[in-house]
Amino acid sequence: MTAPEVRVGEIRVGHAHPLTIIAGPCVIESEDACLSIAERVKQIAADSGLSFIFKASYDKANRTSADSYRGPGLKKGLRILAKVKKRLAVPVLSDVHCRAEVEAAAEVLDVLQIPAFLCRQTDLVQAAARTGRPVNIKKGQFMAPWDMKHIVEKVLAAGNRSVILTERGTCFGYNNLVSDMRAIVVMKDLGCPVIFDATHSVQLPGGRGASSGGQREMALPLAKAAVAAGCDGLFLEVHEQPEKALSDAATMIPLNWLPDLLRQAKGIHRVVRATMTRHTDARRRP
Repeated sequence: MTAPEVRVGEIRVGHAHPLTIIAGPCVIESEDACLSIAERVKQIAADSGLSFIFKASYDKANRTSADSYRGPGLKKGLRILAKVKKRLAVPVLSDVHCRAEVEAAAEVLDVLQIPAFLCRQTDLVQAAARTGRPVNIKKGQFMAPWDMKHIVEKVLAAGNRSVILTERGTCFGYNNLVSDMRAIVVMKDLGCPVIFDATHSVQLPGGRGASSGGQREMALPLAKAAVAAGCDGLFLEVHEQPEKALSDAATMIPLNWLPDLLRQAKGIHRVVRATMTRHTDARRRP
């Protein structure tokens, strides 16, 4: 089994460490926008005493429509992420979609993310693992949480023990997802830190016909429920003006929602950790 914590630069994800916040826009819209959002989230996270990893996709390869905005692409996108990383001194994360992208992405990214739709792709998962970078694997909407064991084993077989798993909802009929908080407990039992993706969990896939809909107002209660269930961090897509975003406009949360959410999440996390410590101490007593 993997260690109960994963190190990302100076950040330690999992175990008894502070909540990790993975946040940023769904897709890179511009260099200025990425720098602006990253700077604001870094400050908000710091004010809350929480660790922060910046996230933005250089390519959204799984958009509903072929006409949807996908991002600047690998080369330009990595250049922007490298600038965010250097200027703001924060770790960066983005999706990789095929083996051909992995080597270049690993030169810049601190965490390689496997998208939910691709989590079973053995060659991609193991190519990412062989870079030695931490790998964040999103649980497919079509998978049971206990089946993530086999994907974790693929990473371990490639010689990488830095595995993070992310819960992002499960298919529930057509054009809907449901979040089962039991998945957090199940996947933590695999020996990996578990992140809860609060904004993708409120998607309505294909709900607008040529694009996905969503219920961003539900991201906040789900995020707090996930922290109460024991997750090690939150994945949040944020935007200064979500309604004008070029991707996932219906699910990204406004930046001004973030301070209150992180303050409440930190409080819940403190209670959960204290309870876990008491239970551990009780088990140790003769």
